[in-house]
Amino acid sequence: MPRERVVFVHGAGSFGAAAWPRQHGLALDYDCLFLRRHGYDAVAEPLPPDLETDIAIIREALGGRGHLVAHSAGAVPAMLAALRDPAGVSSLVLCEPAVFSLTRDLPATTAHRELLQPLFDAAPGLSDAQYQREFVRRVFAAEAAAAPDEAGLRSAARLRLQQPPWDAPLDIVPGVPTLVLTGGWEPLYEEVADFLVSTGAEHRQVGGNHRPQDTDSGAQAIREFLARRHGES
Repeated sequence: MPRERVVFVHGAGSFGAAAWPRQHGLALDYDCLFLRRHGYDAVAEPLPPDLETDIAIIREALGGRGHLVAHSAGAVPAMLAALRDPAGVSSLVLCEPAVFSLTRDLPATTAHRELLQPLFDAAPGLSDAQYQREFVRRVFAAEAAAAPDEAGLRSAARLRLQQPPWDAPLDIVPGVPTLVLTGGWEPLYEEVADFLVSTGAEHRQVGGNHRPQDTDSGAQAIREFLARRHGES
């Protein structure tokens, strides 16, 4: 009997298998695919995001039916893919999902939009490094690396090309079991989690800041959730 498919959709940072270091072991029990979204490449110049292309990549990777595990901005095309074909998605695991169009008028998301919309508006007039520095300062209250390496420069260029996530045409995915993992560091993501819980999702706060899937508790939560869904594909 073929193993169940699990498709991993990265966020705006690392991509492919590198984005999921604590999930590689799941390949012993599942047919795991670690995707590379549109515009992400280790060598080629970054490209502007393309939601439709990402949705097509995800749906093709699902191969008819499978589980989706997505992080941050990757949760947007993952949820859209599930909306297009709910019957093709056995379950959703969303790690600090940046699905802010669902909560755009709630307090924490409103404050986030007001903080970042001016930066999105100013992006065409900023260099990649300038944009990255300001983004990191506003979102993480920290300073970006003063002299990023080649990979860091490519990441900065990719970051500047992103579109406001609160404009994505999202809706709730009906009938798909969903687990939300958060790191407990930022009210914005807890607000998103609370909203998704109100629509039927499960929520686990497991630490790890913006990468809860990297913690022992987060990795275990993903494994246990998939195990509970086993056989439903």
